[in-house]
Amino acid sequence: MKKAIYNPKAPAPIGPYSPGILVGNQLFISGHIPLNPTTGELVTESIEQATEQVMQNISNLLEVAGFSYTDVVKCTIFLTDFNDFQRMNAVYGSYFAENPPARETVQVSRLPMDAMIEISCIALKA
Repeated sequence: MKKAIYNPKAPAPIGPYSPGILVGNQLFISGHIPLNPTTGELVTESIEQATEQVMQNISNLLEVAGFSYTDVVKCTIFLTDFNDFQRMNAVYGSYFAENPPARETVQVSRLPMDAMIEISCIALKA
């Protein structure tokens, strides 16, 4: 049975989807853009701040479901400018000190709300 996971510390969905879906010991986290959960505004100052906001939003959702970044096994990262890769990667990598998850990073022409980054994850409790 699947259970939708929502978090009051994370932005509300901007469309007809659940921020996370828990199925047994697996958590599927929808793509998150850098929305500030307090203001509802998009973080646009820099790729570093945008990545930090996305990672914090995902962290909050993981926590509500009883998971942490150590449980993340797969991430997908979408960037609108691949020139931001190294700076994004420095922030992203700080969340995975050991055994980072599998991942792909792709450049796309546009993201919701014209965000510069979107990240989705899959977490698994062993």
